Amino acid sequence: MTTPRLADLMEILEEIAPVELAESWDNPGLQVGSLDHNIQRVVLSLDPTVQAVEYAGSLHAQLLLTHHPLIFKPISSIRDGDYPGGVVYEAIRQGLSIVALHTNLDAAHEGINAILAKLLGLEEVEPLCQAGVAQGPKGSPFAHDELGAEEDRKKSPAKTGLGRIGDLASPLALSEFVITAKRILGLDSVKVVGEDSRIVKRVAVVGGSGGSLIKEAWARGADLLVTGDVSYHQAREAEFLGLAVIDGGHYATEKVAFREFSRELQRQVTARGWDVDIIFNEDETDPLVSR
Repeated sequence: MTTPRLADLMEILEEIAPVELAESWDNPGLQVGSLDHNIQRVVLSLDPTVQAVEYAGSLHAQLLLTHHPLIFKPISSIRDGDYPGGVVYEAIRQGLSIVALHTNLDAAHEGINAILAKLLGLEEVEPLCQAGVAQGPKGSPFAHDELGAEEDRKKSPAKTGLGRIGDLASPLALSEFVITAKRILGLDSVKVVGEDSRIVKRVAVVGGSGGSLIKEAWARGADLLVTGDVSYHQAREAEFLGLAVIDGGHYATEKVAFREFSRELQRQVTARGWDVDIIFNEDETDPLVSR
């Protein structure tokens, strides 16, 4: 067994989720650290929080691999007590590198959305839309202009793209599928658009924020969209179109898939003969809590 450098591990991550699949507004990749860093232990966490950094440090990890980037735009100072500077400061203090896989992992052939579709039992799965073609990219803090969308279309293979759509083996009442979704997502409750008796067969999934893809899901013939962060007005749009929606929240719809991704990453590094432990941060919690 050998110990890889971060640069070696980044090659695997690039194979799984090529950076070119990322949306034009996104900032995946190395956020903090050095590519020469030797990696023996990796902690995966959905978000690059102080909790995640301290958790990784307590396990003597050398890398924190997150879904959401720590840095989206240039920062003018690194100061303890600020965000994201305080997280950068703590990571450097812990000797910890931070790498993010965001919309490139969302769009990847075996990425977040593909995993979520599999967990929910979908068959004949394909991308809901090519990366950058949707009405506003998933979770985007910036507008996605037509030029950027065209560039994304050119570089997105047929099996990649935002969201997934597929079919259930057998039609189910919406109320029955809600039970399945809550079990898979580890939730006691979800928000739902649609009557309990509504029969669903074709299902679209978008981990994280997918309200902007309601019309795309409807146009592709979906009976149901499973996603998070659906706004009031987006719910009204789905209601008007006759599209059922299950909103499991941003956190839950991504965490369950990112956990599964950590297991696949462990298999891949082990297959290469690398002595690397992959640990998922189960202590991370949703910042939005119902009380």
